Amino acid sequence: MTTLKVVLDELVGDSPRSLRRHTEELTRQLIATAPPGCDVVGIVSNVPDAELAQLQLRLPGIRDIVRLPVGSRELAIAWQSGIRLGGEPGMLHSPTLLAPLRKQDPAADVNQVTVTIHDTLAWTHPGTLGSGTARWTRAMAKRARKHADAVIVPTHAVAQRLAAELDFGDRIRVIGGAPATALRLPADADARAERLQLPAEYAFTLGSIEPRKGISALIRAIARPEAEGIPLLIAGPDRYGDGTATGVAAAAGLPEDRVRALGRLSDEDLAVALDRATLFVFPSVAEGFGLPIVEAFKFGKAVIHSDDPALVEVAAGASLVVDRPSSPEDDGYPERLAGAIGRVLSDTALRTRLGVLASDRARAFSWRDSAERVWQLHADL
Repeated sequence: MTTLKVVLDELVGDSPRSLRRHTEELTRQLIATAPPGCDVVGIVSNVPDAELAQLQLRLPGIRDIVRLPVGSRELAIAWQSGIRLGGEPGMLHSPTLLAPLRKQDPAADVNQVTVTIHDTLAWTHPGTLGSGTARWTRAMAKRARKHADAVIVPTHAVAQRLAAELDFGDRIRVIGGAPATALRLPADADARAERLQLPAEYAFTLGSIEPRKGISALIRAIARPEAEGIPLLIAGPDRYGDGTATGVAAAAGLPEDRVRALGRLSDEDLAVALDRATLFVFPSVAEGFGLPIVEAFKFGKAVIHSDDPALVEVAAGASLVVDRPSSPEDDGYPERLAGAIGRVLSDTALRTRLGVLASDRARAFSWRDSAERVWQLHADL
């Protein structure tokens, strides 16, 4: 029996939602697509028994989950230092950079490690992650350059950006993600829409007013006449640092009903909000994959986004693209976003065409396909 060990620590603690989702969805499909004679074992830090039992319930079909003797923080430090904790040697896949990256043991039957680098924010926008996380990411990436058998990235754009920082040679593999399987319309969609107070028409986005997400620019775009008075609904935390989305809207002279922060939404509520949106705008200027636009594609939405290379790659022509700010002095981004919003609102044929393209493009993303490609990668190694 050949065993693929998967690091599951993103499923415990307070990991970002996107990483938790990626880890869970991919692991489920790795279990479902395991070739004959292969199975999957999880590796996790020293979590309580109840949490371990919950993990096993969330990952039906997993053969076992190995609990290491240290907590999550200590595990990150130990593996950054190359300390062996037991239980890790063999064929191992990490959905992040958290992995036992050290000199391989030539005596082991199988000693193969692949890791995942989702974006290059630790180099390009370290403030987004926080100084500690950015330093840890850069340090682990350097260990991966020395010891990883392969490094998975979600887009060719990330591969190109990463190459400017570290030379992984031919060990880079591009394997993207997909929308969550739970992101589907619930039976009580009408009741949820009423509770969320969704208007008849609205622009929709995901994110906070963190600078690289571009939400502040989008709010200012909504204030422009080209946006035709359409309301903007935002899924995500209202506050970032000392500011709020509603504060940005007020500063732009918008009435209270024009911009509304919905907070973090459940999969069911998010599906309803996406399904009923008039259009979806993702103004982020730096991404590794851009899952929100893929989620909007799933619901056949007309999508507007920046010309960030990863977003352009993922959309593959199924969207309307707006130039990002060319420099900190370029204050024309809100105007360009507003112009694109106005085009989609005023041109029914364009909106319909974008919706058809979106639905077609959505079919290119599948967690099952991603898992099969991970298995093939390990077979090739």
